[in-house]
Amino acid sequence: MKKTTRRDLLATAAAVTAASIAEVAPAAAQAGPKPIFPVPMVAIPIVGETEVFQVRRIYCIGRNYAAHAIERGSDPNREPPFFFQKPTDAIQNVAVGEVADHPYPSLTKNYHHEVELVAALKSGGTNIPADKALDHVYGYALGLDMTRRDLQNGMAAEKKPWEIGKSFDHAAVIGPIHPASKTGHFEKGAISLAINGTVKQSSDLSKMIWSVAEQIAKLSEAFELKAGDIIYSGTPENVGPVVKGDVLLCKLGGLPDMSIRIV
Repeated sequence: MKKTTRRDLLATAAAVTAASIAEVAPAAAQAGPKPIFPVPMVAIPIVGETEVFQVRRIYCIGRNYAAHAIERGSDPNREPPFFFQKPTDAIQNVAVGEVADHPYPSLTKNYHHEVELVAALKSGGTNIPADKALDHVYGYALGLDMTRRDLQNGMAAEKKPWEIGKSFDHAAVIGPIHPASKTGHFEKGAISLAINGTVKQSSDLSKMIWSVAEQIAKLSEAFELKAGDIIYSGTPENVGPVVKGDVLLCKLGGLPDMSIRIV
């Protein structure tokens, strides 16, 4: 009978351990967290690219044109910038050349249009200097910050959060993103919105109180900005109501038009 040595015992233990690892490894690889249901990715098409821009967060600045601030009862000379957010699934993509159907939302009887330039970020950080802020911009799009104005005003009057007026399905209408490498950065340019052929909003990006670079800098003081964030940069004066059947045409110098029909 062969005598079992210490070396034999060590070799046997090593073999058993290796076998155990081989059996456990596949099971362990499959034991990670698994979603109980899929959640669709929210993305915006990029002009000229097969890839898409995945949205992480939607930021919006309020009252960023002096005349609009005044019509909303604010003093643009004293008020610092303020921001709010919309959920990512509020995105409604509108293709170039399309007149997209946009559903009139529930609960409101005073549904407003707000045409805006949108900046899309490829990177971010905290406390970003304004003179470095545009380095983080991937591209730009034309957008509509749609608003249930009666609900917003009602909540504001009660000193309650007015998220219900801004954050709902299809509230963030947007055209495709145009890379800044092709368009350059937007510091000026005509921006307008017409309803059924009649111009309602008309201004210039140069009239923004806070530029896109300054918005990024200010936002990064409060939040860590990251790739996938988009910023609705504010709307000019003469926001107003829309009704079913209205066709909205949005224009911004340097980008294709964007159009929706209220249904």
